Amino acid sequence: MVILFLSALLFGGLLWLPLPPLSFPLVAPAMAQANITTPSEALARLFTQPLLQAEWFSPSFLRQISLAQMESVIGQLTETLGAFQGVEAAADHWVVVFDGGRVTTRLALDQQGRIQGLVFEPPDQPISPAEMVQAMQAFPGEAHLLIRADGQVLASHDAEQPLAVGSAFKLAVLAALSQEINAGNLAWEQVVSLQSQWRSLPSGLLQDWPASTALTVETLAAMMISLSDNTATDALIDLVGRKAIEALSPGNRPFLTTREFFALKHPANAELLQRYRQGDEAQRRALLPLVNQAPLPSKDLFEGAPLALDVEWFFPATKLCDLMEPVADLPLMGINPGVAKPDEWAAIAYKGGSEPGVLNLTTALTDRSGRRLCVTATWNRTDQPLEDMQLIGLYRNLLAGLRQ
Repeated sequence: MVILFLSALLFGGLLWLPLPPLSFPLVAPAMAQANITTPSEALARLFTQPLLQAEWFSPSFLRQISLAQMESVIGQLTETLGAFQGVEAAADHWVVVFDGGRVTTRLALDQQGRIQGLVFEPPDQPISPAEMVQAMQAFPGEAHLLIRADGQVLASHDAEQPLAVGSAFKLAVLAALSQEINAGNLAWEQVVSLQSQWRSLPSGLLQDWPASTALTVETLAAMMISLSDNTATDALIDLVGRKAIEALSPGNRPFLTTREFFALKHPANAELLQRYRQGDEAQRRALLPLVNQAPLPSKDLFEGAPLALDVEWFFPATKLCDLMEPVADLPLMGINPGVAKPDEWAAIAYKGGSEPGVLNLTTALTDRSGRRLCVTATWNRTDQPLEDMQLIGLYRNLLAGLRQ
């Protein structure tokens, strides 16, 4: 049995993707008949008893997480969030409530009522829009923020400043695709064959699929948004055409495919990059056939320091919300909710983006009252990689503060 244990304080980097499914049942089946510890009781005593007891945990759990490590995690949670208040049940998880925040928690007990799996997700510590603005004003490098509610600005910081947004540019591709479909030029159910020239680097899956694989336009769009599939993205750029996308993104001309983006950043193609940097728009367009013939780097190149951040897709925060608005209600936009928690909102549409030195989070949300929000935040830094969790944590807490 695989035991999954995450602490918001120790392993917060896993926030970037939705939590993977647990590989064990939330509650062992025999518990329904046994007069033993319930899940809420098992959680509560972690925070109410002066000392943790080894018999509260299964042997397999303690082989991976020691009692001392558990005591450290519990201590960090209470030190950060204040006094324990209680445990609330939700559809498929529990929420541990403290004076200063709430922690979504997933728990598995064995047939003896012992903890065999435990997940603490990062805590909710609600902050206001004004507090978010103040925090982002202190970020090193450049940052922008926009919070809209029903089309009205609640708060902003440098929202008209274009910044590199990584894969959030795919909102422009989707918006242009939606326009072409509404005009009758393409159709969601239209089937296309995967072409070798669309093959890019991860993220995604399609770079490893065989050429001529049949895919619908809707499948390509869903993979582009939910998995940030770069090969799916380049397929859609080809189908829609640069001209249609550039009409929605005048600050990005020529509008690069992801393959062109990766090739220009490859150190082996430094001469091409230099020519691209020195050229005007027409000269850059003329160079793209050579760029598309150039070799691609290893994906490992993008695990270190920021690299050629002038080769990117640049958008102001206002434009990102404008692009999100017409596509937010598409079902495919809700496949990956990003940082937002689906059980706390009536609807979520998300697209983010990142590379070393770049991070964007853009979410459209509808709360239980029907209020529609757009929240987008971007951070750029050219001199060193970002502390991604600094922005992700603030953004998560902002969403908690905006929830009604």
